[in-house]
Amino acid sequence: MIVLGLTGSIGMGKSTAAGMLRRMRVPLFDADAEVHRLLAPGGAAVRRVEAVFPGVRDATGGIDRRQLGQRVFGNPPALRRLEGILHPLVRAAERRFVARGRVHGEPLVVLDIPLLFETGGESRCDYVLVVSAPAWLQRQRVIRRPGMTPDRFAAILRAQVPDREKRRRADFVVTSGLGKAVALRQLQAIVRILREAKPTRGARSVRGLRYRRGSRRCARW
Repeated sequence: MIVLGLTGSIGMGKSTAAGMLRRMRVPLFDADAEVHRLLAPGGAAVRRVEAVFPGVRDATGGIDRRQLGQRVFGNPPALRRLEGILHPLVRAAERRFVARGRVHGEPLVVLDIPLLFETGGESRCDYVLVVSAPAWLQRQRVIRRPGMTPDRFAAILRAQVPDREKRRRADFVVTSGLGKAVALRQLQAIVRILREAKPTRGARSVRGLRYRRGSRRCARW
């Protein structure tokens, strides 16, 4: 079974790509969705987060993610404490997901992890797919989001591995700036290659793979 890491900086179109992969019936683990479950009413992280950040529980019994975000944004020590609670729980859910894929004989599964490179998650993947778009389009998409400001956008970018570096380290790069139809064709080609390939875990080249990892022209389909 091949484990494909899916990532991309804010506003690059990663969520759209994830939806396309699901429609192709590729099993996909969504790290953000898992965090939401952990912080929802009855979630496994609620009590631990409230113990460290008193007053962030909302009327439903879950964690008010907006208020929590305000407590940790721009506060590295607080962010590290939060990550120390959430990351092990997300990793455990990820391991269960991968184990189920192996049991069911899946040829390919995807780990959708926004901060894949930032957290060293690429080491748990056989291949990495980065979704990218021109910087002007990224900015246009993100600034339209409710509550987003230029300063907040700049701070988010500073906390992420630059898009250029992500593309350099990727095995596949899907460009979302040319329209959904183009991105879909790119994803279909990648899925077809990986479903047909049978590399050992950790392999970085596959028969039929156009470019090896680390190439400056890495897998532009």
